[in-house]
Amino acid sequence: MTEQINSISVEQCCSYYSIEVAFIRSLNEHGLIELTQQEEHYFIGFEQLADLEKYMHMHYDLEINMEGLETIAHLLNKVQALQTEVRTLRNALGT
Repeated sequence: MTEQINSISVEQCCSYYSIEVAFIRSLNEHGLIELTQQEEHYFIGFEQLADLEKYMHMHYDLEINMEGLETIAHLLNKVQALQTEVRTLRNALGT
């Protein structure tokens, strides 16, 4: 039941954003978002909606395929990890 409180059903999400269920399931299959299942319904957590919107714009507006989205997500995660490392090193050096 807690999944329903902190999430939205895939069907409701698709209706709101006017996208296909297959797109969200494909994002899930490629590991870009994580869906939870309760009985026969799938849900996406509210904390993942910003990522979903980012992937939607890249896919629908820029026509980037799933493999491209995976690559972009991987590179963005690496950049974020490097920025965190730089920040940690700067704090350690006191600069």
